[in-house]
Amino acid sequence: MNRRDISVGLFALVVLPQVMRAQEPGRIYRIGWLDVGPPEPTQAPYSPEWVQGMAKLGWILDTNLVVVYRHTDRTERLPALAAELVRLNVDVIVTYAAPQTEAAKQATGTIPIVFMVHGDPLGRGLIASLARPGGNITGSSQMLPELCVKRVQLLRELLPGALRIAVLWNVANPAKLRDWEATQQAARDLAFKLEPCHFTGPDDVQAACQMALKARADALMTLEDPLTWLFRSTIVDFAASARLPAIYSGEYAQIGGLMCYSINGHELHRLNVYYLDKIFRGAKPADLPVAQPMVFTLAVNLKTAKALDLTIPKHILTRAEVIIS
Repeated sequence: MNRRDISVGLFALVVLPQVMRAQEPGRIYRIGWLDVGPPEPTQAPYSPEWVQGMAKLGWILDTNLVVVYRHTDRTERLPALAAELVRLNVDVIVTYAAPQTEAAKQATGTIPIVFMVHGDPLGRGLIASLARPGGNITGSSQMLPELCVKRVQLLRELLPGALRIAVLWNVANPAKLRDWEATQQAARDLAFKLEPCHFTGPDDVQAACQMALKARADALMTLEDPLTWLFRSTIVDFAASARLPAIYSGEYAQIGGLMCYSINGHELHRLNVYYLDKIFRGAKPADLPVAQPMVFTLAVNLKTAKALDLTIPKHILTRAEVIIS
């Protein structure tokens, strides 16, 4: 199974109507960006690629575009921050993952909301359908349960004799339940025993890591969530000190994680730019189909493999788009 094995159908966005109206001269559009991050973030929530993509379509940061950033390292504060963005009367709210999106939805039924990723927007009742969301929310569905299955499969390929996987996940995030169920089924199919290592907030992450150690797990994986991403360095450092082979989402391999399998980040940025441009030009989220990205990235860190005395099978390396050596 390679990165294109997950079939998600036609990408309906390419057939959407063209620009509905021109930019209003002199108007400044305000994006409310709601996120989970460190108390004092060292960088903006958007990437240079996102800034360049917006500029190509005529949206110039600090000229006709302003980003109002609200963030917290505690997800229970998200509803209050979302309500603050609504009071500031932003033109659109951008969220990254499920907790932020659901907090924004509670705060407003009228301001457009664009999520970067969400594992199950239909199942969580945020949209009426993928083709026609029908409300004030649209964005990219990341198919997280399917990605969890793929990560379990990769661990079996890497560790044919392994018995136990420690799974770090945030039980306070209800959107993770489907990921957990999918991971359980994949583990049963591949003769793994799962060791759930729960946390509910920033204060429990270290304790959850110690649960993995006590369970004598053979490998580690995370169910991706704003808090696992926020504490990614802590988790990667733990896996290294415990000598646990691990697989993650996102860009963990770039900070020392052994393997990652995830949606390609460049595609997520392109899609977010697309949605914002359409909405600023008059399109309604109700009419903008939720995208299901079809480009996936497998990343392998050979330095970490060497430190763990692991040999990465050639058939995994030949499928990897990113190899760090």
